[in-house]
Amino acid sequence: MSNTLNRRRFLSVAGGASMAFGQAGPKPPNIIVLFADDMGYGDMACYGHPTLRTPNFDRMAQEGMRMTSFYAAAPVCTPSRVGLLTGRYPVRAGQPNNFGPDSPGGLRASEILLPQLLKQRGYKTMMIGKWHLGHGSVEFLPTSRGFDGYLGLLYSNDMIPPWVQTKKPLHLYRNTEPMELMEDQSTLTERYTDEAVKFIRSAGSQPFFLYLPYAMPHLPVSASKLRGKSRAGLYGDVIETIDWSVGQILETVKQAGVDNNTLIVFTTDNGPWHNLPDRMLAKGVEPWHTGSKGLLRGAKGTTWEGGQRVPCLVRWPGVIPARQVSMDMASTLDLLPTLVKAAGGTVPTDRVYDGADLMPHWRGRAASPRKEFYYFLGKQLQGLREGSWKCALRPKAEPELFDLDVDPSEMYNRYGQNKEIGEKMVAKMKAFAAELGADFAGA
Repeated sequence: MSNTLNRRRFLSVAGGASMAFGQAGPKPPNIIVLFADDMGYGDMACYGHPTLRTPNFDRMAQEGMRMTSFYAAAPVCTPSRVGLLTGRYPVRAGQPNNFGPDSPGGLRASEILLPQLLKQRGYKTMMIGKWHLGHGSVEFLPTSRGFDGYLGLLYSNDMIPPWVQTKKPLHLYRNTEPMELMEDQSTLTERYTDEAVKFIRSAGSQPFFLYLPYAMPHLPVSASKLRGKSRAGLYGDVIETIDWSVGQILETVKQAGVDNNTLIVFTTDNGPWHNLPDRMLAKGVEPWHTGSKGLLRGAKGTTWEGGQRVPCLVRWPGVIPARQVSMDMASTLDLLPTLVKAAGGTVPTDRVYDGADLMPHWRGRAASPRKEFYYFLGKQLQGLREGSWKCALRPKAEPELFDLDVDPSEMYNRYGQNKEIGEKMVAKMKAFAAELGADFAGA
């Protein structure tokens, strides 16, 4: 049997139709997904930052699971969100690159998004924050893709002059209409948080899904509530404001009496934006306004670990045991099948999914079902991780092989010592690229 068929059989079994867990409780859990923008692997105290104060992130880690080998679906904004909301590699879903403010169209309508599947289970759904999946017409907006309501920016907060040359102004949208020109972004996190609190309080007895992709710490960073409070500078002010936001959401869930029936996930879309293009160094933006990749190599826009390995915290009191640290591999690709199954639903059978159900792992009952992860930059396949081995490909360069368990910084190429392993991984990548119609960096 081919590797592709084996992989499909694995994903079908791991993320398939048995809904026993979702049906076990009296009602489906409330689900909250918090998604930062360009936040680095090392940008929390619980992930090793020496000066950032993040008591609410740390609380989530203490009360649930902290994952140390968790991967965003892509190293840049739009495709990363595609992977999270579809459960499919962005190349497979047809959107491997970013949308800009003047881009026509959006994510193709045939892709089924997480909120659409949760609405089938009776969920009230809300999105607050950065969309970035297309805005060419109303059918591409969040309220046409499964969300009952929307408040936020349609794309990245830098997609205005002087950083991006466009004549389209950056508006804050309510549902399908612009509600105000976004000239001052300093209070955006607080406004998103206020909206999230109102939504949670309004849900009543109906299960709810809240998706809150923050605008920051994507450049340009700004802060208001905690400006000047962090020892980590302006970037630290931004992170600590997001941490405050998480605390407000945790407290609201508790006050609403649904703490024990609410699953909260916090992660980020890719690593920090180091090596900024010159266009970004304007209007007060400085190179040190970006985050920490920790001990990892590379950053946003690369398929090194610093581009795609991101922090992930999961919390569900009474279901996910406290104080767990998982070194097992997992990805934002796994969130859709995991959350749909937890809600008692099923994923469609008319398409291939690239994720699997993480709930047995989160509950401490099994290893993560993810045994491999493919690294794409745009439409080009540049790497594969299997177990602890990562095979990295770059155009016109020899393959590299790293043992990430002993060398997470990707410093020591061991391809020459383990050529058989490397050759098998290269062959597997080549076959997967052909299956998806992707470009192959090793070609």
